[in-house]
Parts: sequence; C-alpha cells; structure tokens
Amino acid sequence: MEHNSHIQNLLKKFILNQCSKQEVDEVLEYIQGLTEATELPTVEEVLEILEEKPILNELSAIRIRNKILTTSQQEQNKPLKSKFHFIRFAAAAVFIGVLTTAYFFKDVIFKDSVQVTPVLVQQNVNVPEPGTDKAVLTLANGSQVVLANGASVKTQNAKSNGEEIIYESKDGNAAGLAYNYLTIPRGGKFSIKLSDGTQVWLNSETKLKFPVAFIEGQTRQVELVYGEAYFDVSPSTKHKGAHFKVLSNKQQVDVIGTEFNIKAYKDEENSYTTLVEGKVDVNIENRKQRLVPNQQLNLNIKTSSSFVKNVDVYNEISWKEGVFSFENITLRDMMKVLSRWYDFNVTFKNKAIENEIFDGVLRKNQSLDEILRSIKNFKIIKNYEIKNKEVILE
Repeated sequence: MEHNSHIQNLLKKFILNQCSKQEVDEVLEYIQGLTEATELPTVEEVLEILEEKPILNELSAIRIRNKILTTSQQEQNKPLKSKFHFIRFAAAAVFIGVLTTAYFFKDVIFKDSVQVTPVLVQQNVNVPEPGTDKAVLTLANGSQVVLANGASVKTQNAKSNGEEIIYESKDGNAAGLAYNYLTIPRGGKFSIKLSDGTQVWLNSETKLKFPVAFIEGQTRQVELVYGEAYFDVSPSTKHKGAHFKVLSNKQQVDVIGTEFNIKAYKDEENSYTTLVEGKVDVNIENRKQRLVPNQQLNLNIKTSSSFVKNVDVYNEISWKEGVFSFENITLRDMMKVLSRWYDFNVTFKNKAIENEIFDGVLRKNQSLDEILRSIKNFKIIKNYEIKNKEVILE
C-alpha cells in the first residue's frame, strides 16, 4: 500500500470502524484530495486488514459506504470549477467499490466453508499482461511511426513522449489539408493533443482520423473510425467560432460544450455517446438529439434507432481513470472490456454463465489472474484457465 504510515494507519482504522470523528474527517479529506484513483488501497489490501478482526459487520460496511457517498454527493452537487472535482469524486467512488467488494469477499471467503478449485495457469506461457501506452501513427504519406512507453519520437508536425502525442499549434492550408491516423492496438492506450488544443484519450482497439492542422475559422472535424475516445474540446471562442465535430459510424456529434465520451467498437451492435460537461448535439440521419451532462445516447448501428438515458458517468469513463467500474454488466460484455485491455480471447465452457451479472470496481494495473480471481470470488464463475492468449471460463 503506497501511503505514508499515518494515512495507512488511518485507513486501516477507518475500514475497521475504529476512527474518531476527527480521524474520519481526515480520512475523507484525504480521499477527496486524491489526484489519482489508483492511490487507494486494493481489495486484497483491505482483505488483509479485515483478517485482523473476526468479521467486518454489515452495519460498519453500510456506515463506511454511506459516509463516503454523502460526502462525495455533496462534492458532486457543487458547480464544476476544475477537472480535479471529478477526480476527487472518482477516487471516492473507487474506495466505495473496493470496500464493497472486499466486504463481499470477506463474507464469502471467511464465513463460508467453500471448497476451492485450483486455478489452472499453464507454466512458462505468455500470460496476458495489463495494457500499456502504445500506438501506431499513420502519416499522410502512408508511412507509419510506432509510439511506445518510454520512447520519444518527433515528426514534422508533432512530438511524442511515449504516452501522448502533441501536434503543433498552427493553422492548416485549405488547398492541402493533411490527415493522420492514430491507431491503438488491443492492450494499449494513448492520448493526443490536437493542433487546436483539444485533448483526446484513446482506449484499447481504437482508431482516430484527424487533420494535422485545422483551417482557421472553419469547422474542426475528426473521425472516430472505431473504438472509444474521451474528448476535452478546446472551445470555439478560442477559434473564431469554429465548431468541433466528431464523425462516428452513423452519427455526427456537434460539440457545444467540452467533455464527452464516445464508445463505438466494431464488434458491438450499439454505439454510446456520454456527456460529462457542457452540451452536444448528436445528429443521426435527419434527427438531432441534444444531450446534457449525465445523459447517454445509445444508437443501434443496424437500425439507426436511438434513445437517451441518464447514466452514472463514472462507470462510463472509469477506463480513463485507471480502473474498471462495472454496474449491472453481463459477464459476456465484461469479458469484451477485459479482453481489449489484456489482449486475450475468451471461451465460455458453460454458455449459461455469459449472462451472469457483475457489479464492482477493479484496477486496470492488476494482473489478469487477480482480476479473474476476483470474478471467481463473486461466485459468477466456478473456475478459469489461462492458456497463452486464451481464457477459458466455466
């Protein structure tokens, strides 16, 4: 657990319901002040703490969850003054998920006498690892540049530190507008700063088409060819009123506000546009739908039918914050998400388990074995086997 000893002891007392009111306030202040959700203790670390007591009683678990939720909700209801607001709420959400998951594990593992089936992981094989920063940049002339963590690269118009590529801030030429492609493979992630200052985070198995430079005063347009991307758009007021548009499958997103997420994978029937901050208009054929924060538009690619619903934004964009936050997701859909990040294929020995429902928060930097063990502890699967790039569930 990467905390100083004082905070570590406070978190331990908090989990065990032993904090004074002053100490509780200090813990909550620490959680709300985090800049990275991954700084919180893992499920395994919480379980180690819980083993020091006979059991974390249900009232204690509820008290912890409600206290954090109350504090976090108060933060959430305040006007958004900075990006750190969302990170603070995200960190609290992760801690809630970890505590809830750990409490469930404690109940299952230490209260029940369950016969544990050995997990099969073949020795001396290529076990899938968590994803890393990597991408392939395709230039206008068709040549490709490999971008990877730890490797610095410079092209004519951009430079990369191995985690992000930044394009020069300059205007394009209408007579010869050049386009680049940034492709993120399975097991990868990357971010890009476009020439207008717009920041885009790209998830695994994603491809983005964009101009090397935008034309001053004209619509700024990019295309999410496939995959998932989070956009933080530079406002039109900084670009002589030039609007920002994102093409994706059968839709066009006209940006009025600033931050939103689009998920449009090739192997999924629907695409999802989720608004975090500001406003966007989603145009589908001859229809236009305006979204406000916490709304998501679901579009069926085959039929072009769509509907809007309210969502928990954090669950939709947790991938960007270094965690998987799942709510009411089927095991089949969950495996799609995990397989992209860890780059594996999945086989269900028992088809009936594909529709089992999972709720929980998992860290993206955990090993695949740890992730699958967590799913198994929820009794969603009986066992799993890892063979090179294949995961077999039963």
